[in-house]
Amino acid sequence: MRWLVGWSGGPLSLGPIPGRSVHPVGAHLLWEPPDPLWTVGDWRPDEVRVIESEPRKTAHSGARNGSRITPVRLAVLGRCRATDAELRLALNTARGGALRHLTTWAGSYTVVVQVGRRITVLGDLAGVRPVFHTPWANGTAYATAALPLADLIEAGLDVTHLAALLACPDSPEALDDGTPYVGVRRVPPGHALVLREGQPQVTPYEPAASLAGGTTPCTAEEAVGAIRDALVDAVRARLSAPRVVPGQDLGPTPGVGADLSGGSASATLALLAAGLPGAPGIPGPLAAAGERLLAVTFNDMSTGAVEGREAELERARRMASDPRLRHIVVPGGAEALPYVDLDHGPLTDEPGPALVTTGRSRRRLAAGGTDHLVGHGARQVLDGHPARLADLLLDRRRRHLLRPATALARADGAAARTALVPFSVYRAARRLARTPYQKGVRDVAARLLERSFVPPARHGPALEASLDALSWCRPGPAARWLTGEALAEVSLRLNDAASRPGPVERPGARRARAALHRQAADHRVFEQASEVQGQRLHAPFLDNQVVRACDSLPESLRVQPGARATVLRAVLAGSGIRNLPDGWGATTHAPTATAQRAGLRTAVEHLFQIFETPLLADAGLIEARVVRDALTQAANGAPLPLDGLAQLVSTEIWLNRLLSRRGSCWTGSDAPRQRAVAGVPRPSL
Repeated sequence: MRWLVGWSGGPLSLGPIPGRSVHPVGAHLLWEPPDPLWTVGDWRPDEVRVIESEPRKTAHSGARNGSRITPVRLAVLGRCRATDAELRLALNTARGGALRHLTTWAGSYTVVVQVGRRITVLGDLAGVRPVFHTPWANGTAYATAALPLADLIEAGLDVTHLAALLACPDSPEALDDGTPYVGVRRVPPGHALVLREGQPQVTPYEPAASLAGGTTPCTAEEAVGAIRDALVDAVRARLSAPRVVPGQDLGPTPGVGADLSGGSASATLALLAAGLPGAPGIPGPLAAAGERLLAVTFNDMSTGAVEGREAELERARRMASDPRLRHIVVPGGAEALPYVDLDHGPLTDEPGPALVTTGRSRRRLAAGGTDHLVGHGARQVLDGHPARLADLLLDRRRRHLLRPATALARADGAAARTALVPFSVYRAARRLARTPYQKGVRDVAARLLERSFVPPARHGPALEASLDALSWCRPGPAARWLTGEALAEVSLRLNDAASRPGPVERPGARRARAALHRQAADHRVFEQASEVQGQRLHAPFLDNQVVRACDSLPESLRVQPGARATVLRAVLAGSGIRNLPDGWGATTHAPTATAQRAGLRTAVEHLFQIFETPLLADAGLIEARVVRDALTQAANGAPLPLDGLAQLVSTEIWLNRLLSRRGSCWTGSDAPRQRAVAGVPRPSL
């Protein structure tokens, strides 16, 4: 895991500088105290850039000559396509406090700006590059990972946050700015952490109109053109990276790779990368430089015949016939099923569903290149969240609801009820449009107390999920297995959020943004859990500029059936790629659900052992017997929410790895004496 960590203290006269007596293990110092900044992990040389401007002299009564030199510098960590000249110009502009322009370059990165004793740390819009902070030594410590800060202050486990993460994973009202560690806070996506002599302030850098879904309207053609340009720049930013790691004996094949069987989003990235110019100085596409893109197709052989899998493989083979692609088919056996080999794996910053599929993901990614493109986030930035139907009603655009409502009706084969089901969707959208934010949140708090999780079986599961999503927030799939005490604690959080002033967003825009932030957080766990030595995973759809471009899509377009495939086809056509195989863009979740259930059947005995005396039960969040019964029923084919079980299992194994770790992230004479989270407390609920 790669992270950066820094510290900003109060007035220099308060005492010794902690940065001189404590530092992260294996760290590289970017700039010196009194406000030090370090990088930790296997950063590539081109992923860390520091730009310094001409220092200024400022009045300072503690200096002998009445003035001291004020540093003015900027650090960019990650894949950023800005040139050094652009960074230097941006630094000069940032002196006055302007921030947004620091987030407009192609790529995925974190920016740290220091102007005297003022330090500004910017994450990204999606949340895949988060920023954390905590009070420490009369100042504030900040990092791009929460666990090092928890070690620094010897933090305990925040059991209530874990309960909220299981009960309402995509509801900012329940999660707020918390982390699994007491005292460590998270800067919300789209915000910056500003430290003035150690005092933290969190401020947004994105215009309020953009966050509220009120961006300047544009036509569908203009929006698709902006998405094409942003995606092309995002892919180019990855192609310009050095793709051979010096001294790297093990790991992936040198080169650029992409998933060809992961859906239309990852296939779009693969085709764009194969057709664009490579690194600077290479005049033509990758193939012209003697390098072909590694197109990886995962063929799961352990789940038997699955509808649509052969067609997907055939489409991948047809696309891979392009001479610019080198097709690699990775067979997946029983050892690559979900829930297999849970006893081994890295400790991630927080729990996430990716922990139960680590072996499956690593098997696929190991066949990729040193830089590997994935399509994570495309669904969240391009598709229409069901709650956006309420936004259309607020704009008095009722006619645009007919096609998506009818498509939802047919999702479960409800052709005979198409006259009634669209009206149910319309009625749910109208109810959401007329429900104030505070009432909507209080309704969910009441549902948790009443354990109202299973909707009436009037329709199929896909339609019921969409109807349930037409709300300001909703319980997550794992909430039904939490104890009443844990649900009551989360309900208190929701009621507290409802007592504060409501947001400026409309319901659809807010729910879509929350879903994007949840996906970015899950991708970050996926990246840490599935990390292959020497490899970099890239998710261009989560880049700032791609997110902004996708925000410009008219809502009436994005809610239509097949909108994502239509937009991506137009993006490829605008880049000169038109010969796509029949059926391209078709999506199905059947193979994923089949693999999850097969993995449960294979690993159910081991899961029983894990939940014999689970740490989640020690924390008062679940009853072990209830979860074991649910695992048995799901393995036998009962229609239970498999995503909820994955969240429970991943949280339990994350707790086990957290408590079994040894050592700390810090060293030095003033380093903390023990690691964070030495035990799991049972809350007094």
